[in-house]
Amino acid sequence: MRISTKLNNKKSQAAMEFLMTYGWAILVVLAAIAALAYFGVLSPAKFLPEKCILEPGFLCEGHKVETSKITLIISNTVEGRTVTVNSITVGSCSSTSLNTELVGGGPSSNFLIGGTCSNGAVKDRYKGEIVIGYTEKNTQLTKTMYGNLNSKVE
Repeated sequence: MRISTKLNNKKSQAAMEFLMTYGWAILVVLAAIAALAYFGVLSPAKFLPEKCILEPGFLCEGHKVETSKITLIISNTVEGRTVTVNSITVGSCSSTSLNTELVGGGPSSNFLIGGTCSNGAVKDRYKGEIVIGYTEKNTQLTKTMYGNLNSKVE
């Protein structure tokens, strides 16, 4: 009887050592992953494509984000509708004294926003909400349109 108890104790000790060894190994791997995530190595935002998205009826044909200003190229895609852009805000950058007319189906217009805002350092990722205030020419209604901008600071 004593022999079988010693054998069971040795099996129990071996199983416990096995679990402890793999437990520590798993803990070290989790700590390494947490450190990489903390320092931004595993940040998915670095791998996302650049995009400029506006509501239907408007098209963001191009964009450029610099450290203190943002350039957007916007067109009106609705035939027969003319709008006057009054203001554009992107994140902390804004231009409020605009009076640019966008003809439906016509050429696009360049908008320079900011000049004194801070968009981060060169090569950083920039993410901001676009808010455009405009007036419809036919109805004289003032409206607001929203969009998103994800880009790299140049």
